[in-house]
Amino acid sequence: MRALFLIPALLAFSASVPARAADSAIGDYRLAGGPDTAAELLIHADGKFQYALEEGALDEQAQGRWTRHGDMLVLETLPKPVPPLFRLAPRSAPAPNAPTVFVTSPDGHGIAGVDFRIGFDSGAPIVDYTQYDGWKMPAGEHRIPRWIELVEPIYGIVSPRYPIADGPGGTLNFVIVPNDVGVVDFTGVVVNVLPGGLLVHRGQVEMKFVREDHASADMSGSTPAGHER
Repeated sequence: MRALFLIPALLAFSASVPARAADSAIGDYRLAGGPDTAAELLIHADGKFQYALEEGALDEQAQGRWTRHGDMLVLETLPKPVPPLFRLAPRSAPAPNAPTVFVTSPDGHGIAGVDFRIGFDSGAPIVDYTQYDGWKMPAGEHRIPRWIELVEPIYGIVSPRYPIADGPGGTLNFVIVPNDVGVVDFTGVVVNVLPGGLLVHRGQVEMKFVREDHASADMSGSTPAGHER
């Protein structure tokens, strides 16, 4: 596992906020989790925070400022990230063996593992996922497609429902525009300050972090960020 905070963009962050050198929450924290997840949360004395997580194919990071409210910290991501999105590209003309659905990065490389649902003029939708060379309608499927929805499952990128007004024929092309993919908007996230740790509330999910000097005893064999697996 690479050192999570050897990231120039994080180190260059320089928002001006009041110093909080005496605050008990200041420190370096590691996620108290299993061996497949590593995360780090730094609470700095100058009012900044830095966060990074690795879990399988998922990489997250955030930076910003924190403010103290009683026994809690409230986080704010700065600058505010621009979320990734799907962009509908021009439809390709029919061609032999061309895919029905093709999802790419902005540089044109195919993206596998994008979930989708195609609805028809009758019957149940088809639910499937893309390969690097796209996805082709099954042979013998003669219904008329009317709409499609897409989801990139790792980062939770969700498309609107796109109508398919002109029925079958040609390739439906989509581009994932990354923008600030992987940058988490922690604005408004509440962090409880605990003895020797922090409890981060992300919607319905709670993430417990252990102060670095307690991590070896409390992380029960998990792999801290910055160490090789």
